[in-house]
Amino acid sequence: MVKPPIVEVANKYFRQKGYRIEKNVTLEGFSGLSRNFDLVIRKGKEKHVVVIKEWSRTVGVNMIINMDKASEDVGFSSPIMISEKFSGHAKAYANRRGITLLTRRAIMWSLG
Repeated sequence: MVKPPIVEVANKYFRQKGYRIEKNVTLEGFSGLSRNFDLVIRKGKEKHVVVIKEWSRTVGVNMIINMDKASEDVGFSSPIMISEKFSGHAKAYANRRGITLLTRRAIMWSLG
């Protein structure tokens, strides 16, 4: 069985939860740098940037820190990262900073 791309799974998941989705968004940060995000999702006053890593390897804490800094720079709190798996340090950092980490397995399970 071929797995659908994680981007498609994420789009379906956020649509089902009632979010409006913008894809491949570039935002200018307060620093003056352009920041790229795979998705920006909105529902009412709630808004999040989403970064998707279609990797077979584990996402480390450095990737989470970079996403956190980029998210803060563009004025978004509570960013979301989606990947296959995350390191223990990445999970600990995300937990302390209010960052949501989602795996393909968790998304597929919630979609049913």
